[in-house]
Parts: sequence; structure tokens; C-alpha cells
Amino acid sequence: MVKKILLLILITMLFSACTTVGPAGSAPVALTQTEMIVPPTQIVPEHTATPLPTPTVTPGPTITPAPATYYYFEPGINPLTGLLAPNPALLNRRPVMVKVSNWPREGRPHAGLTQADIVFEYFIGHQMNRFLAVYYSQDAEVIGPLRSGRLVDAQLVNLYQGILGYGSADPQVDEVLVEKLGDRALSFGIVPCPAMCGESTHSATGVFANSGALTQYALNNGVDPLTPDLRGMYFQIEPPPGDASGASLRVEYANFSIMEWAYDGEGGEYHLWMEADTEEGLQLAPITDRNNDQPVTFENLIVMYAEYVEYAPSLHDIKIQDIVDYQPALLFRDGVVAYGTWRVPEPDRPIIFETPKGEPLPLKPGNTWIVIVGLNSHTFQPVGGHWQINFDLP
Repeated sequence: MVKKILLLILITMLFSACTTVGPAGSAPVALTQTEMIVPPTQIVPEHTATPLPTPTVTPGPTITPAPATYYYFEPGINPLTGLLAPNPALLNRRPVMVKVSNWPREGRPHAGLTQADIVFEYFIGHQMNRFLAVYYSQDAEVIGPLRSGRLVDAQLVNLYQGILGYGSADPQVDEVLVEKLGDRALSFGIVPCPAMCGESTHSATGVFANSGALTQYALNNGVDPLTPDLRGMYFQIEPPPGDASGASLRVEYANFSIMEWAYDGEGGEYHLWMEADTEEGLQLAPITDRNNDQPVTFENLIVMYAEYVEYAPSLHDIKIQDIVDYQPALLFRDGVVAYGTWRVPEPDRPIIFETPKGEPLPLKPGNTWIVIVGLNSHTFQPVGGHWQINFDLP
């Protein structure tokens, strides 16, 4: 009971200031949208909505987190998507987790994002972000552009028991990656083509990775061929009632650094838009995958509110692997938003997502994009089901 009360306080504090958002447990939001919402092409940096409170937990009785529930998956089902794996034999390997650059813009469109099971997005300093794409149930022959590793990669790769493909890293970061991951830290310059091909990771389009070749390289060089236990996520075809409408999500690092997702009611997925240079200036444009010219779409969007640790303007870590208590989260799926929590019950098992009642948060079968925002990030709901998060540290 204490756990339930505390979680309800947490969620209420996060969202109660916005009059257009019902509190957790409110009546389901009726959706009439059937077509894709097209984000406004002109970027407008000003906001008139009142930000919601910073997600915090009111001091109170200490609670002991409940034991995690890890759900059984039938053979051949990918526990990261809830779907039958295109190649079930790949589920006997470690996930391949590859660093994908988002800056400078000349490196876009990215390669291989549509083939990832999960993509993590996080802040790297100077109003920029970077991606960590997870390949488990299928491979991509071209992934990138490849860029440098960051401190948080060691945590995420250990949680998902994977191998890390990255371009390079600052010496102090590289030392941590090698210390925490050992021979599972695979950097450009050490790993030859075809696993990593190109000339320089400091070029916007310099180096690209091949996830299948990275797996083979790791096996050939003595990396433990672990069959990982990646249970932790929960999938359900039927969408949850939802706590609010979730027509779009905009994450803004600056007025020139924007990620915007728009829900396509017909396809049941969220389409990615980003700022782009045009003759008229910066405007939002739909993002495609250079491998197949398909739009970058994901069935689930998860916002994790987490504490960043800043050592320098471009050197950060994020507190994730040791977080056993309940932290705020948002799930966007099927055009609705469900309030939830995230935590890491075990330091070598995936992040789990739950409802405020401690029940599993039902993701839609399919791929998931997880954006990690700082605890001081401001959450807005400017219009109806359109959400905006202005990133801020810590």
C-alpha cells in the first residue's frame, strides 16, 4: 500500500500542473485521429504552456521495491520486441549495440535505425544527442555513422548483456568502457572491415558498422558467446486505457536541436521528424533510413527521467544501472500516453517498466525508442495530445 501511494504521489507531482492532462487513473481518452499528424515545418522556439513540475519523490516512508517479474516468452519470440524473430537463431547471441551519430547534420540520414529492436537516445553535451541502437533479432549490414562511446554505454551494454561497437572515445571514457566491458568493447581501429568500415569516425559519414560481422568478429576473438536472458519488458497487443492523448512527442535540446515524433493512426506507429537546413532556414523534416529509404518509425516511445552527472560540458554519465527504486517514465503507444515507472532490479538484467500500481507496463509488440531526459527537463502539453519536453540537467 505504501508503494502504491508513493507512486501515485510521484506521478501526480509530475503531471498535475497541466490542466489538459488527467491524473493517473482518470477516464480513458477517446481518440478520433486516423491520419498521421504532420508537425509544423517552421520551428518555433517560444512556448506559452506552463511546464509541469520536475519529477521528484516526496520524502516519506522508505519502501522496499517489489521483486521484479520476468515473463516467459515462447521459443523464437524476441523478448525485446515481443515478436517472432526474423531469424530465431540470432536469439542465441549477445545483442550488438552500436553507437550512431546524430551530429553534425551532414551525417543524416542515419543507416540501420529501422532494423534496430531498441534505440536509446541521450544527451552528450552542447545541445546535442546520440543514439545507441540494439540489434538482436535481426542484423543490419550498414549502421551509422559510427561515433564515440560514452560513459553510460558501459551500463546499458551490461544491462542488455551485449557487445558495444563504437568509433572511439576520450581516453578516460575508453578506460571505463574497457574496464567494465572487457573484450566486449569493440572500437574502430581495432576491429577490421567488414565489421567496421571507413576512414575516420570524426568525419560525418566516415565509418559504418555491420552487426552480423561484429557478432562474428566477437566470436572469433574469444568473446563469451552467451545466450542472454533479456526478459524484463512486457508486451500486449491490446493498448492500455491511457492516461492522456499522445498524438506527438517533441524533445527539444535547443531550438536548433529537435526530435519530434508524430503518431500515424493508420499504421499504428510514430514517425520521426528532425530539424533540417533548408533555403528557408531550419525546418522540421521526416527522417528516413538510408539503407531502405523507409521512414524511421517505432511502435513504442518511452521517456525515462533520470539523473545526469556532468563532469564537463561534453562528459556525462547517467544513473541507471544501480537504480533499484521507482523512477518516472512515460509510454507513448497507439496514440495514448500511459504514466509509468522504470527501475533496474538487477545490475545485469534489462530495465523494467511498470505502471504506478506496480503492474507491468504493456508495450506494443514491436520496436521501442527510449529517450533519457534529465530530471530538470520541463514537460509541456501545449495543445491537446501534443507533448513537449525541453531537456535540462541533471
